[in-house]
Amino acid sequence: MKRLIVVSNRVTPGDESNASAGGLAVAMLAALKKRGGLWFGWNGEICQSRDTDPEVMKTGNLTFATIPLPEQDIELYYNGYANRSLWPLFHYRTDLTLFDHRFFESYLRVNSLFTAKLAPLLKEDNLIWVHDYHLIPMGQYLRDAGITQPMGFFLHTPFPAMEILLTLPNHEYIVKSLCAYDLVGFQSASDLRAFHDYIVHEAGGEILEDGVVRAFGRTLIARVFAISIDTKTIAQQSVRAAHTKAIDRLTESLDERVLVIGVDRLDYSKGLAQRFRAFERLLENYPENRNKVVFLQIAPPSRTDVPEYTDIRHELETLAGNINGHFAEFDWMPIRYLNKGYTMQRLAGFYRASRVGLVTPLRDGMNLVAKEFVAAQNPTDPGVLVLSRFAGAAQELGEALIVNPFDVDDLSDAMQRAITMPLEERRERWGAMMETLTKNDISTWRDNFLTELERAPATLEGG
Repeated sequence: MKRLIVVSNRVTPGDESNASAGGLAVAMLAALKKRGGLWFGWNGEICQSRDTDPEVMKTGNLTFATIPLPEQDIELYYNGYANRSLWPLFHYRTDLTLFDHRFFESYLRVNSLFTAKLAPLLKEDNLIWVHDYHLIPMGQYLRDAGITQPMGFFLHTPFPAMEILLTLPNHEYIVKSLCAYDLVGFQSASDLRAFHDYIVHEAGGEILEDGVVRAFGRTLIARVFAISIDTKTIAQQSVRAAHTKAIDRLTESLDERVLVIGVDRLDYSKGLAQRFRAFERLLENYPENRNKVVFLQIAPPSRTDVPEYTDIRHELETLAGNINGHFAEFDWMPIRYLNKGYTMQRLAGFYRASRVGLVTPLRDGMNLVAKEFVAAQNPTDPGVLVLSRFAGAAQELGEALIVNPFDVDDLSDAMQRAITMPLEERRERWGAMMETLTKNDISTWRDNFLTELERAPATLEGG
């Protein structure tokens, strides 16, 4: 079994017992401990010089190697190219995409720095897995440094349609860099199709059998690996949370009203403004819900240094205030809007107490909240998932109420249908989705990718 090297933009040394560890972190840590290996990335700290050596921390057969970044690169690479160029573009927001040659230069500089610091730590028996849009060029830099070990890349965001991607200066460099990997994983069939379109129609490459792609003088495998959650653990957490004081407080405050919940990082891609307007339309068009339904939106702030995130926060605060001001009664507040985060167990309890889960991004690679909501439900009295067709999760969870998040009336009608859905139908839909999540959990995703990556050299040699 090959030693695993995981590379990601951020690394926080820890273990599975850390309550703040997300599903991806837990999955990667489990694989690293099983195989032995190293997790490399930025530690979130600022330094004055790029010559700083990695800080290495070992625990058993697992090693964390982290580096700080200069403040200028944090601003230009992370806040700049990653979050003001690639993130909005990959989420189809060309109107919010900012192009600046300094951003791109810093993006390449940081990827080159990551490569220079990682390369001396690599061994011949390594299997290298690079994660997400921050580090797309790293595969090419590693190849240029003479690294021949199997390398895989997984894109956690959507991959944009060719016409969208073509608006990005240096788009060819980005796609050519992807082709330096042996295996590239996408969240959904639509993402893979967009990649294929670019390869064939822009790069002049070809798509062969078994996911093999030839372009830019390289041969690689590109496939769908839909990321998932630790289904069993979340289900158990929701059961435990149901008996806590926090959930008792929530239930008491609802006073037998129906709870509709949304949990999203505060981001313009999540469709939060459209969701607020749809809830307002629900109260207008279906007045029987007034004083009977509460909408709890949890939206922890993120990327507060990026102006577009300040704008969306102000917009949501205004919408929530206006809706509450118009519809609220002295004993009922229709929208509870919280800019704070909670542990996964607390969220699992919130999900379980909700009749409706709203997961309505304008565009999302997967959206694991959709899967978490399903896993947390009470099997005897499950809630209903209302899910955007533009989330990768919609390609797996077809039993949800699939909506167009841009259509406020479609979304409000789906909310009403979810609120009034008979118990038998709720159980049937939930059971089918839970079966999917039980078969395809985070461990299955991880193991499928690594198995394919280990096979990749032989597959490509045979092709």
